Amino acid sequence: MILRYDFGHPYDTGALVEQLPVSDGPVPHFTVSRKDAQVSFSVPLGEEDMIFGLGQAVRGLNKRGHRYRAWNSDDFSHTEDKASLYGSHNLLLFTGRDGVWGAYFDDPGAVTFDLGYTRSDEAVITSENGDLSVYIIEGDSLTDLVKQFRRVIGKPYLPPKWGMGYIQSRWGYVTADDLREVVRGHREKHIPLDTVSMDIDYMDDFRDFTWDAKKFPDLKAFTDELRADHIRVMPIMDAGVKLHPGDSTFDAGMEKGYFCKKADGETFVGAVWPGKAVFPDFLREEVRQWFGDCYRPMLEAGVEAIWNDMNEPAIFYSVEGLQAAYDKADSLRGGNIGVYDYFDLKDAFTGMSNSMADYRRFYHIIGGKPVNHEKVHNLYGAMMTKATAQGMKAVRPGKRPLLFSRSSFIGAHRDGGIWQGDNFAWWSHILLNLKELASLNMVGFLFNGADLGGFGANTTEDLVLRWLQLGVFTPIMRNHAAMGTRDQEVYRFRNWETMRDVLGVRYALLLYLYSELVKAAETDGMMFRPLAFDYADDEVACRTEDQLMLGDAAMIAPVYEQNARGRHVYLPEDMLLVRFRSAEDYDLVPMEKGHHWVTLQMSEFPLFIRRGHVIPMAKAAEYVAGVDASRLTLLGWIESDTAITLYDDDGESDTIDLAAGLTEITVTVKDGQATAEAEGKTLDATRIVIG
Repeated sequence: MILRYDFGHPYDTGALVEQLPVSDGPVPHFTVSRKDAQVSFSVPLGEEDMIFGLGQAVRGLNKRGHRYRAWNSDDFSHTEDKASLYGSHNLLLFTGRDGVWGAYFDDPGAVTFDLGYTRSDEAVITSENGDLSVYIIEGDSLTDLVKQFRRVIGKPYLPPKWGMGYIQSRWGYVTADDLREVVRGHREKHIPLDTVSMDIDYMDDFRDFTWDAKKFPDLKAFTDELRADHIRVMPIMDAGVKLHPGDSTFDAGMEKGYFCKKADGETFVGAVWPGKAVFPDFLREEVRQWFGDCYRPMLEAGVEAIWNDMNEPAIFYSVEGLQAAYDKADSLRGGNIGVYDYFDLKDAFTGMSNSMADYRRFYHIIGGKPVNHEKVHNLYGAMMTKATAQGMKAVRPGKRPLLFSRSSFIGAHRDGGIWQGDNFAWWSHILLNLKELASLNMVGFLFNGADLGGFGANTTEDLVLRWLQLGVFTPIMRNHAAMGTRDQEVYRFRNWETMRDVLGVRYALLLYLYSELVKAAETDGMMFRPLAFDYADDEVACRTEDQLMLGDAAMIAPVYEQNARGRHVYLPEDMLLVRFRSAEDYDLVPMEKGHHWVTLQMSEFPLFIRRGHVIPMAKAAEYVAGVDASRLTLLGWIESDTAITLYDDDGESDTIDLAAGLTEITVTVKDGQATAEAEGKTLDATRIVIG
């Protein structure tokens, strides 16, 4: 059951697809208080209570004990003290002495979540604007809460099947020849690859929807060339449009009045990569339609994938902010600058980026009326994603585009995926990658992943290898790095063959992973879950933060520590350890419920399969279209007959028919041997442990 309570004048954020009636009376669980425009919701916490949710956020799966703020932020340093990242996903799931229940705060402005930070025995959620709808979710389990919430926010975006193939990306691929070299490096060494991705370097002077003609003299011929080798091209797109009279996008947007304006009616000017830029008012449908259609030339030239960036929106400085910094410098010029003046001078320049003063300077038109950006800030990136999705579908109707974005709000999960942002080559960010997988699944973003190997800082060979081993299971599997950092393409490392074997496991498991993704999306389920969702009565499982359930049959537990040759694993039930070295070389080790030290050399990584379950695996391939779905090996540990369902389709049609796409695989045990049958498939059951 979900109940809705309104406060102030809520905006229609588009987060929900099912409109619920407004309830009267007090809000269950919470004590509500008001101070000026703010509305706060407080609830006592028992000693053992846990809080899940918030989607993209730092720290644990259990969010209790920290303070968070829903304010989409361009902050590349994902350290534990950060209150905000790129998305706002305001769902909380409580479990403890009062049972299980959830709350969603549908507010596009700033919301703070003090989850036992100020007082360890109290959670306080504060809407800073006071205009919001609060949805209270009552249910029987954490899984039930998620299913109810997911039902009212709508089915998630699903990528084309090839979009789950390996993506190689870098800020620094400048020309068509740079990309050809990347493709050649993979294909010559038979390293799997499906997509090459480009940062801003391909543009002409960082102008949206342009390609530098010297770097890419014939885009259509280039995409055709790579497509013949089963490679797609994925360019980046930024929210800020360069202030450049003569640029077709700028000129059209100015003529139509489609850019955000200040209170005096003048166009707001900020700065990003091209310098001075203007910002489309994505909260208007006509602007989204226009911006989406701007993608048409590159899509018609063969581009089939887009990633959106800088759409919080990120602002390096505004005209006003830059002038204020200059004024501060002038006021101190020639004087004896003491410590506090020094701090003021430094802050005047470093504080220009993404400043609250700038976000208050411009407006959107909503329902024909101007609304200050601060009130609806967290919707901006989601509406850019919607515009992009509309444009891509218009060019290729009936087909699923590959699309993911940096900034997001609930509702954007229906239009595209998200990558977890500009992380670092830190071991701790492997663990953050793992935790965000599950938290983002709770709020509908099933198609997500992190920059494998780390975006910022110089990576190491062992870090890339261990991160790829986790990436085998993440829906987005992309290696991406920043300009000026060490090259981290697989073929550049001494142990590239070991990394190639890891990627081979991804492609061998891709049919299974794709099936689990689609089934979770279509049934309002989670592809990844904290152990607490499946083993609510197991205290150790509930407190386990570095393992996740994968689908109905499996559990993942990556190695995320430098120089480790194994890790501790807690099994909440009997499971089969699959210790992978490649898609052809692996051990099967039955393990009983309990605590275990699992030895894992650098070339080895684990997958755990629940006893009584099996999963299918194909042969490794160098691209998704090369995966043979007709010949499968089954892995598992069973005692008696069992069955599994595997979903498959053409990989591109945007209409999903779950029932029509399911194949039942039956496994029969007789005289200590397993045999398997499924229509149209050759099945090898010799890797099933009986007992």
